[in-house]
Amino acid sequence: MPQADGLGMAAGVPDTVMAPRSLAAHNAERASLSLPPLRWNCHLEQDASEWAQALLRQGALAHADAGTRKGIGENLWMGTSGRWPLEQMIGRFIEEKQQYRHGRFPDVSVTGNGADVGHYSQIVWRDTREVGCALARDSARDVLVCRYYPAGNVQGRVPF
Repeated sequence: MPQADGLGMAAGVPDTVMAPRSLAAHNAERASLSLPPLRWNCHLEQDASEWAQALLRQGALAHADAGTRKGIGENLWMGTSGRWPLEQMIGRFIEEKQQYRHGRFPDVSVTGNGADVGHYSQIVWRDTREVGCALARDSARDVLVCRYYPAGNVQGRVPF
């Protein structure tokens, strides 16, 4: 059964800790590139919460259908329940910058695969202005979903 623990939404109750911690983690990286900070969007948070709960029930990560998201970007993370602080979860997205190469998406990775840096490029996408994240947890795993508006990782565009 999902539970609230100061990291995300559970049972439809907004968490007052998730927003500032998520924003701080996202915006520290954006500030390092002189990008405007993201704002918290409670509607994105609610959508992220619903999808995180669905993924928790499925037991596997899968992006929501792009048609369903309608211009909303998405980062997903899954790990052992209660083992990862929120900042480290988001930090795993940011660690992809080690393989980032500035260019036009998807040619933005030193590996040649844009998906290898897709979480990072979404976080630092210049045109993205809002974020909402939610965490779902059961006895085995945590699922973090962050939603972004407008979506990044647009074919042929430079992230920042």
